[in-house]
Amino acid sequence: MTHDQESHHHHTHSHGSDGNIGVAFFLNLSFSIIELIGGFLTNSIAIMSDAVHDFGDSLSLALAWYFQKKSKKGSTDQYTYGYKRFALLGAICTSIMLVVGSIYILSEAIPRIFSPQETHAGGMLVLAIFGILINGLAVWRTHKASSFNERTVSLHLLEDVLGWAAVLIGSVIMYFTNLTIIDPILSIAIAIFVLVNVVKNIKQILPILLQGTPIDVEREHIIRELEDIADIESIHDLHIWSLDEEYNVLTVHITLKSVMTMKELIEMKNRIRAVLKEENVHHATIEFEMPDEPCVFLNCL
Repeated sequence: MTHDQESHHHHTHSHGSDGNIGVAFFLNLSFSIIELIGGFLTNSIAIMSDAVHDFGDSLSLALAWYFQKKSKKGSTDQYTYGYKRFALLGAICTSIMLVVGSIYILSEAIPRIFSPQETHAGGMLVLAIFGILINGLAVWRTHKASSFNERTVSLHLLEDVLGWAAVLIGSVIMYFTNLTIIDPILSIAIAIFVLVNVVKNIKQILPILLQGTPIDVEREHIIRELEDIADIESIHDLHIWSLDEEYNVLTVHITLKSVMTMKELIEMKNRIRAVLKEENVHHATIEFEMPDEPCVFLNCL
């Protein structure tokens, strides 16, 4: 494939990725409004809880769609690394919205355990089938995902399909047995499921925001690999972090065994970058120090 063909392929795929997330967003938002109305009409707290979940998903999709486009923008004077980390801010906003919504649903559903209310099981059944079809279509549009955003979106939508499958089973049971207590039990289960996943997402986001070492990078292994390179005396002041869970950044001070020429330093730098590339580091700043040269920082770790 030529460079022009490769560029065209990447450009086409990027537009396809944007389009898939965009279609998934409009499908999810439209159905969220429908199920909110349907949950009110059927008096189903389970449908209402899933509506809150889907509104959170719609916000996630909107942010994913926006940042899929925004990520193409290069660095600026204000944001020298670009806009990759903005997606994390969006994820936190979505998580807060889902937590608030889930707590509200729990506050509504728990009293119904002790005093169940009549629900329209037939209406719930229709909405559940509709929900499986709509969310299933959105999953199909995003299942061949290549970008991190799209893969996350596809997984989230698949969770929605499974949630609606549970509502479908519950509505069938209520239709034939009139056990209305199943409705608040389902809503509590959905709310807890959402909260568990939100906690998982936050646990992944916080180390990135706090500039922790990425989970796909082994700091000690990198140090050993670099120290095995000839003419390197020691490694210190090594820092690794990630911008968005995909793009990893590294800075390092390297003490050399002997004084080198500029040409030798360039060759050394190329060898180091080759090692770092294998270790999933995408951007590296390397500072060389000559033998007996003190580190300029007070705490060179």
